Amino acid sequence: MTKHERREYIAAVHCLKRTPSRFEPGVVPGAKSLYDDFVAVHINKTLSVHTSGIFLIWHREFVHLYEHALRTECGYHGAQPYWDWPRWADDLAGSPLFDGSDTSLSGDGAHNASQGPYEIKPGVSLPRGTGGGCVLGGPFVNHTVNFGPFDTALAFELKMPPNWEAYNPQCLVRDLNTYIATHFCNQQIVDRLLNASNIVEFQGNFTSYPTTLEGFGPHGGGHLSLGNTMADFFASPADPAFYFHHAQVDRMYAIWQDIDPEHRRYALNGTLTFGYRNDTPEATVDTVIDWGVLGKPKRIGEIMNPMGGDYCYRYQ
Repeated sequence: MTKHERREYIAAVHCLKRTPSRFEPGVVPGAKSLYDDFVAVHINKTLSVHTSGIFLIWHREFVHLYEHALRTECGYHGAQPYWDWPRWADDLAGSPLFDGSDTSLSGDGAHNASQGPYEIKPGVSLPRGTGGGCVLGGPFVNHTVNFGPFDTALAFELKMPPNWEAYNPQCLVRDLNTYIATHFCNQQIVDRLLNASNIVEFQGNFTSYPTTLEGFGPHGGGHLSLGNTMADFFASPADPAFYFHHAQVDRMYAIWQDIDPEHRRYALNGTLTFGYRNDTPEATVDTVIDWGVLGKPKRIGEIMNPMGGDYCYRYQ
């Protein structure tokens, strides 16, 4: 993107922050804008749209709805960009995405000496990054996060955060982490992902559920490499970088589908519950899923082809 195109995108994101929420007054007090609506819907759907049969599908439409809002509500004329993980894995702070310039997504947070390593599970941890505090500069230095922070452990217990709808304004927090990016978002990881022979293997390579240090997938790796707000399992869309990350997730999915469309376009695996638990049905092309106030419900089969349905896009 040219710097002019980047500034246009940034301006549209700020516009979403000024656009009124679609929730009825008082229903979700933390949703002060249409931008916040995306965070709220993601929180509310977290226990069904992660490590489940609809993870890839639900997030494809979620990013599409965000791009659509940027264009229709805020006059943005471009497309939703993606974050090519391996390209800057060894230098996040030097990338045009996170260098803190006026055409970036803002950079690192202030160094927080009290922040320790990331506990992935008992006995397994990852080193912290270089920040841990409020972002220091760039276009989103004054970006307010209105939800959370929430405890990731709740998701593994299939519990929603108490009072998740509450208004809790705070700064955008980042912790750029080259260790995590180079270990879990490198080219070898991407190649392994795209070489998966079926949807079960592809999903496993992406999310590595249940998580282990040795098999941490690029989905979680991307979130944790930015830390804090982006690492909030429920409220990560509060960081504008979320949509760049999930556009790349969808790009990987679209590339993998196109390698063998006959067998992969409509391949599905898993139920509608976090952890692929069997207390909900298996996802099928006829399963109807929704995005709350953001858009209309759709059959899964309507979402599986980037060149079909309401879509008409390819990745460059």
